[in-house]
Amino acid sequence: MLNSKFEKYFIDSCQEMQEAIHNNAVEKGFWENSGKEFDGVKIALMHSELSEALEVMRNGDKKSEKVPQISHLEEELADTVIRIMDFAEARGLNLGVAIVLKHRFNCNRPYMHGGKKF
Repeated sequence: MLNSKFEKYFIDSCQEMQEAIHNNAVEKGFWENSGKEFDGVKIALMHSELSEALEVMRNGDKKSEKVPQISHLEEELADTVIRIMDFAEARGLNLGVAIVLKHRFNCNRPYMHGGKKF
C-alpha cells in the first residue's frame, strides 16, 4: 500500500499527532457533552475555523497573539486541522492514510480535474 518511506513516516506521524490531539481534547472536557447533534456541532466548528482564516485574510494577516512564532492565518489553519484530527481520532478514522491515498488519486487526475474553475 505504501510506496515510499516518506508516506509511511507521514502516516505514522499523523496518527501519533491525531491521538495526542484527541487525548488533549478529552482531557480538557471537549467530549463530555456528546448528544444527538454532537457530530454536526463538531463539523460546524471545523468550518468556523476556516471562516476565521478567511476573516484574517480579509483584514490583513498579522502575528498570532496567542503563538507569536506563527501568523494569525497559520494559527486558524492549524486550529482547523486540530479540530479535524480530533474528530477523526474519536471516530477511529486514519487521516494519514486517507490523505496519502487521496493525494495519490489527485496526482492521477487531469489538469484542473477536467475543467473545474477552482
